[in-house]
Amino acid sequence: MRILYNIISDRGSKYAVSGGPCRNEDEAKAFIKTLCRKKKFAKATHNTWGLLAGDTPVKNDDGESGAGMVILRMLEREGLHDHIVVVTRWYGGKHLGGDRFRHVRDAVQLYLDTLRAG
Repeated sequence: MRILYNIISDRGSKYAVSGGPCRNEDEAKAFIKTLCRKKKFAKATHNTWGLLAGDTPVKNDDGESGAGMVILRMLEREGLHDHIVVVTRWYGGKHLGGDRFRHVRDAVQLYLDTLRAG
């Protein structure tokens, strides 16, 4: 499990991104459960994720409507299969509007960049 903490901060909201090998929805749920064993992630407002399990897309917005699809599109463009990516947000008290999608994209891109770098 790779975790990048405190990667984005905007109007009090803070973001992290994490991921790792994952082959299906059951493994994705287990991954989230393991992530949430860390108290910080269990207290997060949203743990949004996406996974291309083989050719089957699986996502969960966790209350951050539309964010899972943003993650899936980026995984499809990258051709990254059997690997879950989770964008975590701790809500800071102010609505971000459309900026929240930019933050999800930026978080996923940062994660993908670290994968390429090794």
